[in-house]
Amino acid sequence: MKKRERRPVSEEAMRMRLADLCARSEQCESDLRRKIRLAGLTTDEADRIIEALQSGKFLDDARFARAYARDKVRFAGWGAAKIRMGLAAKRITGTLATQAIEAIDRREYIDALKRAALAKARSLDLTSREDVQKLYTHLAQRGFESQLISRITDYLRKDR
Repeated sequence: MKKRERRPVSEEAMRMRLADLCARSEQCESDLRRKIRLAGLTTDEADRIIEALQSGKFLDDARFARAYARDKVRFAGWGAAKIRMGLAAKRITGTLATQAIEAIDRREYIDALKRAALAKARSLDLTSREDVQKLYTHLAQRGFESQLISRITDYLRKDR
């Protein structure tokens, strides 16, 4: 089977395509640059496209970081450490990541921790030290802070 050759994408067509994408969902600069590179455009063309998207308010990494952090807590049940690593993978700077994490609704964050803890605790015997450690490890891998994990595990153990 012969591989189909791609027609080159013009800079204007790529800018329009990415503006449409950004209008539908938050995107970060690093993901858009990857898409531009895969389309075969040059670094200079990428810079001009990114600048146009930023000046048109289609692209804003701070806005993306806030949406990413909020959605990861709300839908994936992630803690701050895992969110920070996810943002770093998207090449979001430490300051923007910190601001995004600080913007997370505290009540929603605690609810996500409770949901994750309760879901895991259903399959464990929290009178067993080994199972308490499994719960702690699970929540730590989800990115939650150790002091919050300790509080929720203590609460769940007393509740039994």
